[in-house]
Amino acid sequence: MDRRAIEEIYEYCPRCATPNQQLGEIPFRCVACNFACFFGPVAAVGGLVVNEAGLLLFVRRAREPGKGRWGLPGGFVDRDETVEEALKREVAEETGLIVERTAYLTTFPNQYNYGGVVAPVIDLFFVCYVQSDQAIEIAADELEHFEWSQPTEDLLNNMAFESNRQAILYWLAQRA
Repeated sequence: MDRRAIEEIYEYCPRCATPNQQLGEIPFRCVACNFACFFGPVAAVGGLVVNEAGLLLFVRRAREPGKGRWGLPGGFVDRDETVEEALKREVAEETGLIVERTAYLTTFPNQYNYGGVVAPVIDLFFVCYVQSDQAIEIAADELEHFEWSQPTEDLLNNMAFESNRQAILYWLAQRA
């Protein structure tokens, strides 16, 4: 599949439809109406859900990007939603778990390839604590499997997103 960065598909100004004479440049600036688009990253969240035994929740993705590879529960922050609200919503939607407490961990940049268009993302990671007696009910349209585990080399080498792998390594370093 053809992969094009988002700035490479702006063939016309979205405000006035003038052809883009500088395709691929950041920022996009329309020569006719002065509209500008900086193609800044969108925000996404990832939850490092830890159980009482200190194991981390890994989820296997059921769709692209990264279908069949491991990840962390999470997703995009919706308009008019705080990062914390998005984190709790995404964890609940994907796993059925109710996040009771969070602790900010770190951020990493990411590239999200959706339908061949690659958009910049800033992933914000949090350690999440949930009730110990909750059962996981994965969203079958998003995930195909889950596993509570210590991060192994095999899991880390099969992550859907490099930012998730980096966040887990950062978390492990903080615990050492």
